[in-house]
Order: sequence, then C-alpha cells, then structure tokens
Amino acid sequence: MTAASDTMKELPSSLPRPPDELEKLDRVWRTPRGLAFLTSVNNTNIGLLYIGTALLFFVLAGILGLMIRAQLAVPDAGLLTPATYNQVFTMHGTVMMFLFAIPVVEAIAVYLLPGMLGARDLPFPRLSAYAYWAYAVGGLGFFTSLFVGLAPDGGWFMYPPLTSKEYSPGLNADFWLLGIGFIEISAIAGAIELIVGILFTRAPGMTLARMPVYAWAMLVVGVMIVFAFPAVIAGTTLLEMERAFDWPFFIPDRGGDPILWQHLFWFFGHPEVYIIFLPAAGMVSTMIPALAGTPLVGHRSIVAALVIVGFFSFALWAHHMFTAGLGVLETSLVSAASMAVAIPTGVQVFAWLATMWRGQMRMVAPTLFLLGFLFIFVLGGLTGVMVALLPFDWQAHDTYFIVAHLHYVLIGGLVFPMFAAMYYWMPLISGNQLSERVGRWVFGLMFVGMNLAFFPMHVAGLLGMPRRVYTYGTEMGWDGYNLASSIGALILALGVLLFIVDAVRTLRLPKREAGNPWHAATLEWLPNEDYATRSIPDVRSHEPLWDRPQLMTEVPAGQHWLPGTVTGRRETIITSPISARPVYLQILPGDSWWPLVAAVGTAGFFLLLTIQWTLVSSLCGVVAVAAVVIWMWQSDRLPMQRTARVSDTVTLPVGASGPASHSWWGTMIMLVVDGTIFASFLFAHIHTTMRLDVCPPPGSRVPDAIWPLLSCSLLIAGSALIEWTRRSDGRSGVHRLTVLVALACALGAFAGDLRSQFLAGLDPTANAWAATIAAMLSYQGLHAVILVILALYLVARSWTGRLSTVNRATLDNCALVWHYATLQGVMIAVVRQVLPKLMEG
Repeated sequence: MTAASDTMKELPSSLPRPPDELEKLDRVWRTPRGLAFLTSVNNTNIGLLYIGTALLFFVLAGILGLMIRAQLAVPDAGLLTPATYNQVFTMHGTVMMFLFAIPVVEAIAVYLLPGMLGARDLPFPRLSAYAYWAYAVGGLGFFTSLFVGLAPDGGWFMYPPLTSKEYSPGLNADFWLLGIGFIEISAIAGAIELIVGILFTRAPGMTLARMPVYAWAMLVVGVMIVFAFPAVIAGTTLLEMERAFDWPFFIPDRGGDPILWQHLFWFFGHPEVYIIFLPAAGMVSTMIPALAGTPLVGHRSIVAALVIVGFFSFALWAHHMFTAGLGVLETSLVSAASMAVAIPTGVQVFAWLATMWRGQMRMVAPTLFLLGFLFIFVLGGLTGVMVALLPFDWQAHDTYFIVAHLHYVLIGGLVFPMFAAMYYWMPLISGNQLSERVGRWVFGLMFVGMNLAFFPMHVAGLLGMPRRVYTYGTEMGWDGYNLASSIGALILALGVLLFIVDAVRTLRLPKREAGNPWHAATLEWLPNEDYATRSIPDVRSHEPLWDRPQLMTEVPAGQHWLPGTVTGRRETIITSPISARPVYLQILPGDSWWPLVAAVGTAGFFLLLTIQWTLVSSLCGVVAVAAVVIWMWQSDRLPMQRTARVSDTVTLPVGASGPASHSWWGTMIMLVVDGTIFASFLFAHIHTTMRLDVCPPPGSRVPDAIWPLLSCSLLIAGSALIEWTRRSDGRSGVHRLTVLVALACALGAFAGDLRSQFLAGLDPTANAWAATIAAMLSYQGLHAVILVILALYLVARSWTGRLSTVNRATLDNCALVWHYATLQGVMIAVVRQVLPKLMEG
C-alpha cells in the first residue's frame, strides 16, 4: 500500500482515463426508474424526498395554524368545538416541531452534505433510507388520527397529569406517545449517519479547519440529537407504561411526580430549539459569503460559537420550568445561562453583518430572506433574554407573549433561512432558478404577514391573554390584536402558497446544467450526477472553488481521487477524522426494498400498538426486525479484492474493522444514545427515590445481595466469552458454541433479575419507586432480546463462512453491544443495592 499523506502536492490522477470508466461509474450509481425508485438509497434522492415530505408537513401544520387563527379572530367564536380545538392546536405544535422542523434540517443536510464534503455518498445510505421511510410512513399515519377524532389533545408538550389515564382515558394521548417514538428513532438514525459521514467521508485534504461551517453546524447538531432525544424517548416510554400498565411514575398519590416529565421533556425540548437554529445558522454562514463575494468574517469564532451554543443548550432545560416550583438557586443558574447563550449567538450575528459590510451583497431573493431572518431572529432573541429573567417570566410564562417569542425564534431562526436556502440551492436540483420577481413577492408577503401575525401577540400576552385559550370575551380588550394576528397569518400563508406555485413551475422546466450561479466557494456546486462528482476532489484550502477554480473542469474530467469504480460496486473514500487523510475504500450498499419494508414494519408496530391490535402490531415488529437483519446480511460483504487503486499513486485497503471502521464508530454513537436513554431511566429512579421519606417505601424491600451478585457474574462471564471470540478468528464450531454459551449467561442473568424482583415484592403498580426499577429491568430485557438476535446472527454468519480475520466488522460491532448490555446490567444491580443504603445514611 502506498502512503497517501504526501500526495496532496500533485493531482491524484493525471493519467488519461479509460474510455469506459465513466460508463461503468454511471451504471453502478444509476437511479432506478418507475416503482423501483422506492428502492433508491442514494442520499441525494433520499434528501429530496425528505425535503418534499417535510415541506408537506409544514403546509399541513400551517393549515392547522390557520384554523386556530380563524377560531380566535373574533370573540366568542364557535368555528371549532373545544375538543376539536384542543386536537388542532396540539397537532399544530406537534407537526411543526416533530414532523417539520427537526426532519427538514436533517433532510437538507442529507441532500447537501455529500456534495459539500466531496463524497460519493454518506456512509450508511440504507440507514438514511430507513430513517426517511419510517418518518414519512409513520408521520402520515400519525397525522390521519386527526380525521378520526383520535389526535392528541394535551398540548405538544403532553404534561401529566392532564395526559394521564385519569384525565385522558381515550387513545388520543397514546397516539402522541407511540407516534413520537418512531419519529425520534428516525431522527436519531439520521444523526448517526450525519456524524459519521462528516467525520469520515470528507474529501482528502478537507481537514477540520477547512470544513465548511454548515458541516460544523450539522456535526454539533448531530451530537446534540444523540444526547437530547433519548430523554424524550425515555419520558414517552414511562408515560405510556403508566397509561398501559398502571405504573405510577407521574402519580403523586403513589410516589410519582409530574415534574419528572417536565425534566425529561425539556432536557430534550430546549436543546431542540438550538437543534433547529444551528443548521439554519450554518446555512446562513454558507450563503452570505457567496452572495457578498467575500470570505466569511471570523470563521473560527463562528465555529467556536456553534460549539458553545450546543454546550450551553443542555444547561437551559429548566428555562421552561421557572414556574414549576424549583429552588431559587437552580432557577437563578439557569436564568444566567439563558442570558449567557445570547453571547455566542450574537458573535454569529455580528460576523454575518461584518461579512455583508466587507463584501457587496447582491439584492436577490436569498438575500432578502437572509435580511428578514436577521431582523426577525434578533427580535426573538431579545424577547428570549426577557423571558430568561425570573420576575418577568413569572408574569409572562403562560401568556401569548411566550407564543409570540416562540414563533419569532422558530420562524425567524428556521423558516426564513430555509426559504433563502430554497432560492439559493434550487439550481442543484434541475439547474433552474426560482423566479426572482416572484421571490420578491413571496418575501414581502411572508415578512409582512409574519410580523403582523405574531407581533400583536406580545401585546395581547402582556394584557393577560393566556396560552391555549379556546375563546375569549370582548370585554377582555384582545379583539383587535387577535384580528390583526389572524389577518397576518393569512398573508403569511399566501406567501407560502405563491412559493409553492413557483417551485412547481420551476421543477417542471427541462433539466439543465446547474453551473455555479452564485460563484460560491463550496464543493456542492461542482458538476454532479447520481454518483456525485466524477472524481472526489483534492481539497487544499477553506474556499476550494475560489482558490482553485480549475476544480470545475478537473473533477468532472476524472483528474482527482477515485475517478471510477474500482470493485464494480458503489464506493467512497474513508478519511481520517481530523486531517482527512485517505484511510480505506468503503463499499457502499446498493438500492434495496428492505429499508422501506423495515420502515413500514416499524411504523405499523407503533401505530397498531396504539389502537391495541397487539397481534398484528407484533407481526409488524417481527417484519421490521427481519428486514433489518436481511439488509445487514446483504450489506456486510466485502469483495475478494483486498486493495484498491484510488489514484495514480495511491492504493488503499478495501474495508476495515475495529476502531478503524466507520461502522464501529456508528455502533459507538448508537450505544451513546442507548446509554443516554438508560441514564434517563436512572434519573427517573433517583428523582423518585429523593422524594421518599423512607427508602425503600413501605411494602417494598431491597433484593437479597446474592441475586445481583449472581446476575453480575453471569453478565461478566458472557462478555468475557464474547471478547475471547472476538480476539480469535471467529470461524470454528467452538466459537459458535462460545457465542451460544455467552447468550445463555446473559439470559440467565436477566432471569435472576426478574426472580429477585419477585422475591423482594417489588410490585410496579404499588409505587413509583418499584415502577422505576421495573422500567430499568424492562429496558435490560429489551437488550436481552437484542442479544438473542445478535447471537443467532453471529452463529449464522460463522456457519456460512462469512466471518473471517478480514471480514469481521460484524463481530467487532456485536461485541460492543454485548459489553454495553453487561455494563448496563451491572449498573442496575449496583443502583438497586447501593442507593437505598445511601438514603439511609
């Protein structure tokens, strides 16, 4: 193998290209036509589907918003019944936050990042396809609950006890709790794809210092999703178990606490605001330099600001709980952090203004939306500082002032940058730009409509208008403000409608070469096809297309890295995460029906479980698991060729295993998600324990120490056997037997946990303390099922000769999962034994 570290001074491939090289590349990457298009896993195709579906939910949520404004336009209106109104405003918030805002930022990233990073594709294309289809199928199924009167009606934050079985006895709340579950799974799957893709598939030479700001923003956002979203998954699981099995996590009379839900929900909910804003900030930092014709001012400061905002966002969840009765010290610290986060945000705003000042902005449609973003978002940020002040928040917390602040931040922080991005990047889709004249009308209608709709809500809120109100009397003095807001919402909707008409017109035009209409510096403007660029560009600076304009001709001529297909399959180059040095050639999986089948099975499992079709729901779950196993079986296969020539002078290994492999890191990130979900369950147990006068509570006792000791011993023995198998070649029948023995140890440990729970009399329906232990054990039981699947999968691959000293990534990754399950089981045992003793002390 030739070292790749010294090849950056010359073109990677300067020899004449074989005449059929481009034809082979096109054949391998060609997008299927007709119904077979549903099998496509190319991230560019998936990204377009993702964006289109997210915009559909944006329109649907907007229609619900118009229904709300129609109801509130005049006093004592009866357009909607109180029950319908509750469903409509709950679905409006839920769809906007969960089915539009979060998916659209991932959708744009899935579409843009392969080109911006100079990669053929992101590393897990079938995972991206699964994430999209689970979101699309499940989201549409969830939305239809509105048409049968089963839509959730407890607000998009679903606070108990309002959403407990006592006060919400129907299935409405269950649709939210189970429906949000698969949406979060989809978002986390997308985050894993983005993190690994940004770190490992950048073009050779694109060091972290040379990486575009947008990629930095999505890297920070991916990490935030990994740590924030598990909390809401844990919270929804606990509330659904309370509703389904009467485990009283949030019922005060049996030791539960409704505030626990708020902690879990807002640990997700406030970082979510920045998960939505930071990608938009990254897009703004990418568009402004191109439109101003000058490099971004303060590039390093902006990157640092992105990281700082991401870090601070996790200290702010109690920002939404100032009126929940927390201690003065806790709320004061959160208040200070809520104001401090404005500093790194302000750094970005001033850097954007300085870039505009230094360059010469073209007054085109994207620029208008960017200026609108700056005006609206800064106003939203100012009111954000206001509600960070405790005395003011205590007065304004449950009023329409908060509704106004929320919409200024989200519409200003996401929607206006998104529309700027649509106008800016539309040529990448078909080579055609949206109408400039229509774009000015779209901006004018949206800008005027948005401010007319939401600015009066500040005043109405200060006059005492509460949130979530169904109607109001004329004597309250809110008439004019609500009528203005309703008119503004209609004007805003007309702007969106005009954009949709123009977008449809533009997409119907004949496709042509996109070129680089904005004279941008980033790589997504290189000529591209289904295989992205003809060759993977060699990056030598922060603004590659400005510093080396010849890339526009060299790359499509095949004069850079990997100009064709070496193995006859889809490929991309994996580079080192910091210096972007070529490490190995990754074989990418091709198009397949299995991600779609798995997604339909996943959505069917959650949705049918909601309406208590248990048998059919279970069958859907089996179909989902089987489809994932089949697609993994197909994907986990390296070609006979062990090395690949990726340039005239560089040869790389094909595939990798262990920490050198991208799949190993994908598994590690998945386990971080896994561990964060468990940490949320553990937090629930500690929170419940701290509220007890006596621990354990009357009627419960700590299990005898022999059972946890036995369980831990079996788990550690099983992990040791798996590790011994991993360090060997993994082929012989002895090793298959070892895996099965390790599985027996894991199952025996879980059986011991259940036995100790029974002997200790820990009835999860009796009190919240026992219920939180049962929740942790249930989660460990889920891992026992996963270990059964992994063990059988390993045995099958070993039996068929698919595990070897070279092709062993599956064994390495399964070992990681096994060791995590052991660590989690040991942690449960330790907590069950030690925490009551600490409480006694």
